[in-house]
Amino acid sequence: MITSPESHADKLPSLSLEEKASLTSGADFWTTKPVPGAGVPPMLLTDGPHGVRRQAEGNDHVGLNASVPATCFPPAAGLGSTWDADLLARVGQALGAEARAGGVSVLLGPGINIKRSPLGGRNFEYLSEDPVLAGELGAALVAGIQSQGVAASLKHFAVNNQENDRLRVSADVDERPLREVYLRGFQKVVTAAQPWTVMCSYNRINGVYASEDAWLLTDVLRGEWGFTGLVVSDWGAVNDRVKALAAGLDLEMPSSGGATDAQIVEAVKDGTLDEAVLDTAAGRVLQLADRTADAREGAEEGGAVYDTDAHHALALEAARRSIVLLKNEDAFLPLDPAAPGRVAVIGEYARTPRYQGGGSSLVNPTRLENALDAIRALAGGEVVFAPGYLAGQKADEEGLVAEAADAAASAETVILFLGSELESEGYDRTGIALPAAHRALLEAVLDANPNTVVVLSNGGVVQTAAWDHRVPAVLEGWLLGQAGGPATAEVLFGVANPSGRLAETIPNRLQDTPAYLDFPGELSHVRYGEGLFVGYRYYDSREMEVSYPFGHGLSYTTFAHTGLQTTATADGGVRLTLDVTNTGDRAGHEIVQAYTSLPVSAFTRPRRELKGFAAVHLEPGQTKAVQIDLARQDLSVWHPGLGRWVIEGGDYVLEVGASSRDIRQSATFRVDGDDLTQPLTTGSTLLEWLAHPAGGPAITAVLEQAAAEGNQRAQLLIDPEGRSLIGSFPLTRLAAFPGSPLTPGALEGLLRQVSR
Repeated sequence: MITSPESHADKLPSLSLEEKASLTSGADFWTTKPVPGAGVPPMLLTDGPHGVRRQAEGNDHVGLNASVPATCFPPAAGLGSTWDADLLARVGQALGAEARAGGVSVLLGPGINIKRSPLGGRNFEYLSEDPVLAGELGAALVAGIQSQGVAASLKHFAVNNQENDRLRVSADVDERPLREVYLRGFQKVVTAAQPWTVMCSYNRINGVYASEDAWLLTDVLRGEWGFTGLVVSDWGAVNDRVKALAAGLDLEMPSSGGATDAQIVEAVKDGTLDEAVLDTAAGRVLQLADRTADAREGAEEGGAVYDTDAHHALALEAARRSIVLLKNEDAFLPLDPAAPGRVAVIGEYARTPRYQGGGSSLVNPTRLENALDAIRALAGGEVVFAPGYLAGQKADEEGLVAEAADAAASAETVILFLGSELESEGYDRTGIALPAAHRALLEAVLDANPNTVVVLSNGGVVQTAAWDHRVPAVLEGWLLGQAGGPATAEVLFGVANPSGRLAETIPNRLQDTPAYLDFPGELSHVRYGEGLFVGYRYYDSREMEVSYPFGHGLSYTTFAHTGLQTTATADGGVRLTLDVTNTGDRAGHEIVQAYTSLPVSAFTRPRRELKGFAAVHLEPGQTKAVQIDLARQDLSVWHPGLGRWVIEGGDYVLEVGASSRDIRQSATFRVDGDDLTQPLTTGSTLLEWLAHPAGGPAITAVLEQAAAEGNQRAQLLIDPEGRSLIGSFPLTRLAAFPGSPLTPGALEGLLRQVSR
């Protein structure tokens, strides 16, 4: 932060009430209000998160108006599959550089919400179904963006997992899944990377609008996690500006035309809002102006530029690393670029790529390369093309299917491009099956030629169980940004070795998904009935068959994991080390995944949970030592009764492998736990009293004394069979029974003993 006499934050005492209020809402759709008399500049905020969507003219938040050309990197659905924080940090740096060149102070991203259901319309903008993976990768993106002096905006805070009724719906979620699944990724990014802004979401959380949730925005975000930046609303997320300001929302976007500024001024004047609250919010806006001053001033002086070719090359690298080889029967891939045989490329997406989803993240790319041209450049033989379907997927396509089947029949190899319906902000998907036109094309092509590799283009998972047994190879191509075409061709022909791993499970059916019966809810409420069991936590705990498990991805080489060892760390966590060897004949990346479990636990727990990972590049025959540290905090669970994170002591199982279902090595390590003793009251049950280190001896002594004096009720409570029958009764209920030994005086004495 700039601390010179010109610091904007120093100007707060000189501002009028009206000027301070003006700082807390937008001047228009994309900029904050300046205070010219005090030298406070406007700041430009721009959509991300996989490219800089700076609009040349017109204002909208849903991708309807054109934007200045910018590099379109793979959306988060692809980047999440890289499992590579270093790569995402470099992508973040490039995003920051492009934002800086355009005079952008705040880039609105990354998005790290959990992929609760595959139907979520914005899943393509989110990284994973797992908070550890999303948190680590999100922190890398934030660090990269802010290394360029541009603020990142971590979003959407919080529990924003659907588009249906998105401005009103209440995400009704219990405390443990809220903390352990839906907030944990945000906690990781805030504590590790300190984003300069956090964007609050539209929805309500357990009935309270995120924009008005003081527990969320102040108690947790600032008090527990130590967030030092500014909270900005999603565009139009503010329900009550005065309540929101008091809760910790600093900046309302977009402009309200001054209406909410006037509400704040009036609230201060009539005493319903403490002016100190406004000072805090205005001060955070001024702090943000200081933090982004260098980037803003550099752009104004014309000194901020970036290398479009270098950024395109990075987009190509990221796209290569995003592709997941789901299936490769009998080493069908890679294709031989020197083979003289005819290759049939089928599917309009090969010529007209789906490279991003719709809505506010819609980027106008600096260039756009397709797979068809890249395949033609690499293939040694003739390449024929048939579209098979129209990009809009709405016309009568029978003629196109017949043409495609003829092309497939005449070729030695078929590369078939298929994909999902358009994923977008604003609405959720209605299913996970391929569109009807694509399914019809698939059947016709496979009937004509089974030597077919399917390349998928989709922002959310699609069902493969109905057809993948008929094809020898499947590439999950996601939405790969502007360089996805050549990246796909390079993987198909072995120029690049696929290294992506699934950041979300591909289920057999939509009906198998954990949230199936609770998505998208009703009457503006959605119940998170699956609790902790999101994604692979659910499938693995139920030992349910899936098409492709979390973390899965094949390579053109093979890797061996050996020598797993664990050692305790100074913070009470565990360090795992192992050797990873490339046992094949191609260089490649292995993604080492570390999962833990506690088989004997007082808490409901998933079968396994990801706790750490590492991306390792290895040349043929090369061995590298891999180290992954699991902090003690990483092993904690949220204890609702104690209201804090706790470590449960016991023998933990560590599983290390290449997916949640491909465990290569395992070990056990001992962890000393926290004191989990809960305070006793007269509302605690008999069994809870008996289990308590102080309460157990105290109540046993009372009951034994009463039994010795002939009290039959006391004898019943001492008897094991009696305890099993009424042990779940609170002491107050037992005290109400006729002849109970737990008299009011006895209860008072017990409470005195356990409170010493």
